[in-house]
Formats: sequence, C-alpha cells, structure tokens
Amino acid sequence: MRGLREQVTGITDTAVAAADGLLIAADTAETIDAEGLAAIAAAGLGIARRAAEATGRGTLRKTVAYGSHGCAAFYAVGDTALMVVLGDEGIDLDRLHQETQPALRRIGALLSVTATADRKA
Repeated sequence: MRGLREQVTGITDTAVAAADGLLIAADTAETIDAEGLAAIAAAGLGIARRAAEATGRGTLRKTVAYGSHGCAAFYAVGDTALMVVLGDEGIDLDRLHQETQPALRRIGALLSVTATADRKA
C-alpha cells in the first residue's frame, strides 16, 4: 500500500478490509479512523456490488466517491476483501486505477494464502 502511495501523486491514505468491514491493514493519517473507514467502505462496496448485479453490469471492480476535497476509491479484492484509497483534489484517477491492479493482485494472493493456512490449522 505504501508503494502505491509512492507511485501515484495525490494518494493520502490507504486501507484494506474484509468484506464484512473488519480492518486488515491501514496506512492512514492519525486523523482517519481506519476501523470506521473499513466498515463504511465495506458497506458502500456491498451496495455497489448489488447495484452492478441488479443492473446486469457484472462483477463490481471499483467505485469512486467524489467530495469537495478529493475522492475515495473502493476496489474489490475478490469476494472477500476490499481496498480503499483516499486521494486529494490533484489525484490522477486514470493512473490510480492502472497502478492499483498489481497491488490488488498481491493483496488477493496474500489473503488467499492466509485463508488456505487458516483452513489447514
């Protein structure tokens, strides 16, 4: 997540959460409630997933919320997790979407290995 911040100008905070809203990891400022962010992101992504399915748009990959001081991008990591990236007003969203793909694959792979290890234990 820290590497993603270094690659894309404008990223201010990142977090990874389980689909149920439990925080897995965060690289956020002290002013951000990372656990609250994880819960809200999971709820929002769940609604967006349902909307994509109900309208025949397929599997949701990402959604972006725009605010007056920047944006929050929410990315699905398979069916079990999500990554949220907060950015300031100057963030290049096209670059962000491009640069997140390797990070999402790595996070998905790590979570898959962890889930497999937990099942064997």
